Amino acid sequence: MPKLEKEKHEAFCQTYVISRNATKSAQAAGYSENSAYNQGYMLLKRPEIKDRIAELEGEVTTDVDVIAELEKQYEQAKINNNGQTALKALELLARARGNKSSEDEPTDIAGLEENIKHSMQTIGKQKMYALFMETFPEDFEEEEDEEFEEFEEIVAQVMEEDKEILEQLDD
Repeated sequence: MPKLEKEKHEAFCQTYVISRNATKSAQAAGYSENSAYNQGYMLLKRPEIKDRIAELEGEVTTDVDVIAELEKQYEQAKINNNGQTALKALELLARARGNKSSEDEPTDIAGLEENIKHSMQTIGKQKMYALFMETFPEDFEEEEDEEFEEFEEIVAQVMEEDKEILEQLDD
């Protein structure tokens, strides 16, 4: 597969293969810091992006056993009482082994809300409604159709706004 036509998409793939972080890869590709999370998420869903990443991962070869080298660095840093180096080696080991870095997780309300919105969109409004009923049964004991319609309208409005934002960002 040749390079992707859109330079941002190719840059995203190149960076993602190394960092395994969609948000940072989107930023490195030129997307704004505000839209990088969404762009990274959406790009990873695209088949051509997935294919290009798989191809690039197949091209990366080395004679060095990275994990063994990082383990040696960690042990050496521990022996020499170098805490900073030991911590960095552990962080790199976790990434190399595929463990998710805590840096990838949002720590503020806005970031958490973004994650929730993405999850809600993935799940769908019917299932979300069922989950709300299951989670807060006391609020749905005397359910009325008006309440459900109002909820549906709010969810539809939020999803439409998110769709418009993503379309603008994709252009």
